[in-house]
Amino acid sequence: MFCYQCEQTTHGKGCITVGVCGKTPETAALQDLLVHRLKGLAGWALHEKATLGADTAASLDFFRAAMFSTLTNVNFDESRFVDYVRTADQLTAKIRSRVAAAGKPPLEAPSVPWFLPHSHPFAAMPSTDYSVDALAAAGREVGIESRRSLTGDATLIGLQELVCYGAKGAAAYAHHAALAGVDEQAATEDLMHAMAFVCTPEAGGAPAVLGRALQVGEANLRIMKALETAHTSAYGHPSPSEVRMGPREGKALLVTGHDLTDLRTILDMTAGTGVNVYTHGEMLPAHGYPELRKYPHLAGHFGGAWYRQKVEFQKFPGAILVTTNCVLDPPKGTYEKNMFTTGETGVTGVSHLAAGDFSAVVARALELPGFTAADEKAADALPPHLVGFGREATLGAAPAVLDAIKEGKLEHIFLIGGCDGSEGSRRYYQRISAMLPETSMILTLGCAKYRLLGQDFGTLPGTALPRLLDMGQCNDSYAAVQVAVALAEATGSASVNELPLSLDLSWFEQKAVAVLLSLLHLGVTDIRLGPALPAFVTPEALQILVEAYKIKPADLKHPEEDLAAMLQHGHS
Repeated sequence: MFCYQCEQTTHGKGCITVGVCGKTPETAALQDLLVHRLKGLAGWALHEKATLGADTAASLDFFRAAMFSTLTNVNFDESRFVDYVRTADQLTAKIRSRVAAAGKPPLEAPSVPWFLPHSHPFAAMPSTDYSVDALAAAGREVGIESRRSLTGDATLIGLQELVCYGAKGAAAYAHHAALAGVDEQAATEDLMHAMAFVCTPEAGGAPAVLGRALQVGEANLRIMKALETAHTSAYGHPSPSEVRMGPREGKALLVTGHDLTDLRTILDMTAGTGVNVYTHGEMLPAHGYPELRKYPHLAGHFGGAWYRQKVEFQKFPGAILVTTNCVLDPPKGTYEKNMFTTGETGVTGVSHLAAGDFSAVVARALELPGFTAADEKAADALPPHLVGFGREATLGAAPAVLDAIKEGKLEHIFLIGGCDGSEGSRRYYQRISAMLPETSMILTLGCAKYRLLGQDFGTLPGTALPRLLDMGQCNDSYAAVQVAVALAEATGSASVNELPLSLDLSWFEQKAVAVLLSLLHLGVTDIRLGPALPAFVTPEALQILVEAYKIKPADLKHPEEDLAAMLQHGHS
């Protein structure tokens, strides 16, 4: 196998025997084949639209769901990937047949050096053997190692993967938005265009590929806006609210991931049953939404960042529903019977539930003992966490922020957010946040916030403004961007880059890649990225990004030097 799509990849180069995430070589190959088939589906769906004026809706729905399934820590179930590949083949075959029946020319498979003629995605025919072994063998023929070997150009293939990984992350957000009621079809079609693009001769030059990556970033902005609209239309705009960071006595059901629609379904199903519902991981910001926190049995939050789940889930005396990334394979003989997946998530040996059909997980919660009075008493000592600083709430505080800037009470704003992970190097974010001067404010989002929890940042001296504003999930990067733009306009700055604002981002997986591409599309410069730079970005590709956008690696050994440099940004 060879996989380098996430930050934790082995030795910063690539996983070659088994994924650090736990992904087997077979699963890796199946995912490679699925992505290859999705490139073909994208090309054919767009060709059918161009030649016949056909609706792409069915292909779009499957495309974004299947792309999402290949993100890091979403699905480890080989049988599910067999089904995804089969469905991709069926959809593509039907499109081929419709085009032929209409007497239109087929989609040509252009000659490109990174695909052998018979393996070009546009030419690929349905499999005849859908066994795991046969599909995994086919996946190895079209994976990254094969394409790098054919071209001898690791930089070009890495940039093509940048497009692909950004499209994966954006497709995941588009999938979330569609399930929540806002279907951003035009932007999803743009992701299809991106995946089809890397199958064409135009993708043979670094400038063109980087340009396409920025287009993915632009599409992702529209998708994140759609997701914000979906969430706020259904649940109201987030507003500041304290969250209990521990349990209450009684039966317990934990919801992890990002899907607020699934959370509300669980809340409706458990109303009046005596089951308390807890958020976990990236679900923490759910408590900021008025239409979710109105449920009295949304009892609080349990646990920390996703990577601690193998320990924390063993201590949870109730049922667990996994809605999206990040999920890990449970240790054998522990909580497998208590955990359920839904949507595109999957773990071998763990029950999978159809969308919205959560009766089994509720029944399991009622069977299990739940928390005791002693558990509740012990949790009473835990400090609450303040969530709910979404776009409207933060912009509502803008006048006070501007006054604080004018009066010298606020001299710098830091965006410290993104993804968390298990590496000790991520303590950099704790260290640097602890060093920040009292005249600074921190915006945080994503599970990187867990590196900041436990520190008392207090308020800006002489104001009532909290120094730490939790803006939400990783997709709430859209809100953070809008706040930055509004501050730039209010202060008369020519752009966000002129603000006393520094971005120190922690990345892990492909949603973070999509967000990074959105920031680059907007022309945001001087972003610090860590804890390690992407393995798929070669030194040659990095130099392009450094020259164009001044991207900087986080200095893990000397955070004080990073801080000193950031404090100079935006100050003349």
